[in-house]
Amino acid sequence: MTSYKELGLVNSKELFQKAIKGGYAIPAFNFNNLEQLQAIIGACVETKSPVILQVSSGARKYANQTLLRYLAQGAVEYAKELGYPIPIVLHLDHAIHLNFANLVLNPGFPR
Repeated sequence: MTSYKELGLVNSKELFQKAIKGGYAIPAFNFNNLEQLQAIIGACVETKSPVILQVSSGARKYANQTLLRYLAQGAVEYAKELGYPIPIVLHLDHAIHLNFANLVLNPGFPR
């Protein structure tokens, strides 16, 4: 099973604790493809903002959970290349059915 730390991602609980103490919000964006992810990371690096990358059931069907996982890992490296390594969380967005959550978690989606 893949850990979020192995992908260079951060824990949302820790990120929220910092945001509460610092008095700022954390943007969250759903992404389905590379172009969306590039825009999200570019904007967040430019504003030096942490970000939550969200994956919906539609994204999982469209792009595949394995590819999405490694796109998130690539986002971490891309932020570094752009000059500012922002904290990035990968989040399962709106899992309506338990079987969807299990399908995402069991094959190694970071947690």
